[in-house]
Amino acid sequence: MSAQNELQKKIEEFLEYLEIEKGSSPLTIRNYRHYLNRFTQWLTNNKYSLSINEINPEIIRHYRVYLSRLPSHPGLHGSLGGNLSRRTQGYHIIALRSFLRWLTKLDIKVMAPDKIDLPKVEDRKVKFLSGDQVDRLLNAPSLSTLNGKRDKAILELLFSTGLRVSELVMLNRDKVDLDRREFGIVGKGGRARVVFLSTRAAEWLNKYLEARHDHLYPLFIRHKGKTDPTITDEKVRLTPRSIQRMVKKYVKKIKLPVEATPHVLRHSFATDLLMAGADIRSVQEMLGHKNISTTQIYTHVTNKQLREIHETFHGRGR
Repeated sequence: MSAQNELQKKIEEFLEYLEIEKGSSPLTIRNYRHYLNRFTQWLTNNKYSLSINEINPEIIRHYRVYLSRLPSHPGLHGSLGGNLSRRTQGYHIIALRSFLRWLTKLDIKVMAPDKIDLPKVEDRKVKFLSGDQVDRLLNAPSLSTLNGKRDKAILELLFSTGLRVSELVMLNRDKVDLDRREFGIVGKGGRARVVFLSTRAAEWLNKYLEARHDHLYPLFIRHKGKTDPTITDEKVRLTPRSIQRMVKKYVKKIKLPVEATPHVLRHSFATDLLMAGADIRSVQEMLGHKNISTTQIYTHVTNKQLREIHETFHGRGR
């Protein structure tokens, strides 16, 4: 087997490992395939050996220079215009380190993954809505139509739970306990958690379901024209993209100065909890984060809030 075929075979085995052993999402696997294929294509284009055990720090250095000068394109994490962001370059390196780490576990002699440093990136800036902005957005849908009732229930649910949009669209109506106001989900990385509903979110969800006259399983579906009795559940289930478009429509309708998305509502949920005094470990659990470091991006927001409170109310400092 040629070195190229051997490398490609190992990449495919690694992606299968991510899917089966690690429970990674299809999106994560797609991204890792893209990052690793870019590396192998670069090796080929630059006439480097494709033998796994010949990858060395010098090759990695040249590859990182290439990434830093690579123009970004719309799509996979990149931004429009300019070169790949440092964060996107970091995703490529993380994928490569993970691949080398997996090869090491198989006792294949390769360059030590820890010899590859991750690029330093600026702290992520968390975008979230103020209390008044949340209220305006949640009250934006018209309640005179079934679509409006559905959209109201979706917005209330997003802010009440901090669900990822990918988690929200996969909900089925028989799995949500409106009496207990809770339900279980399996989120990113196959991690299970319990999600709690506010009283208001449960009420609006109930109103939406009472207005429906179908027996389809998905919690949120498309409502267009007459109901076709032969239509399947998955054909009418809302997609993440349709939820994103819906939120964007209401942001535009009420002229919010913030470019809010479903993920901004997730940020707003977490920020609201922390500002009210919730401990970060509990917020980590509710968001379904694997590592506390992911949740700690919100402490920058709460630290700023504490500074403002200190400056406003600390008498001796005035």
